[in-house]
Amino acid sequence: MKVKVIPVLEDNYMYLLIEERSRDAVAVDAAVPKRLLDIVRREAVELRALLTTHHHWDHARGNEELARLCPGLRVFGADERIGGLTHPVTHGQELFGSIRVRCLRTPGHTSGHVCYFAWEDESPDAPALFSGDALLVGGCGRLCEGSAEQMLSSLTGVLPALPRDTKVFCGHECTVRNLKFALKVEPDNEAAKQKLAWAKVSGSAGARAAPRLPPHGPCRVRSHFGKYEKKDLKV
Repeated sequence: MKVKVIPVLEDNYMYLLIEERSRDAVAVDAAVPKRLLDIVRREAVELRALLTTHHHWDHARGNEELARLCPGLRVFGADERIGGLTHPVTHGQELFGSIRVRCLRTPGHTSGHVCYFAWEDESPDAPALFSGDALLVGGCGRLCEGSAEQMLSSLTGVLPALPRDTKVFCGHECTVRNLKFALKVEPDNEAAKQKLAWAKVSGSAGARAAPRLPPHGPCRVRSHFGKYEKKDLKV
């Protein structure tokens, strides 16, 4: 499974999952159709489906145009407000074939938010979590609709059950400001200090810090509205 990381808009990420034998592809949070289709053509793949984490425009606004340009395109999501939705999903539902995808309901940022856990059987590659605005590097999305209790359950109940080697591909680049906030809450947190230094170096090199993993261990999850702890997540 090959994952193409596609920075778009001010700080968003789209992703393209490619099954390298069939050259079939699935996109996550397709907000900018032209940019996505340029990469689809460059990679010489066939776009088969869209996975949408939630209904906000910066994650879903490209769905309807892509459905028009790519007849037969399937659009998956857990919220009826998602544009172009053709296949509503439920928690635990599994999709596709050689690239397997499990849908994980993670309310908090929105009431209908879902993350997608993807892997290939008998592959040496680590599995991947496409976490949208539920889990970011050093934090999580704002509470736009859900409750703090729902977000806490998503972050400390649903996501930590995934394998420890899971790579997290989040929906936004908020790494530096999330970690600066973490250090205001816990100024002596050495893990946050190390990760902030790593994120600043990544940014100064002209690259976004997410979704690449830092060279040290897990960090605590932080949000804009409070703090949560789960040391089993590599983010």
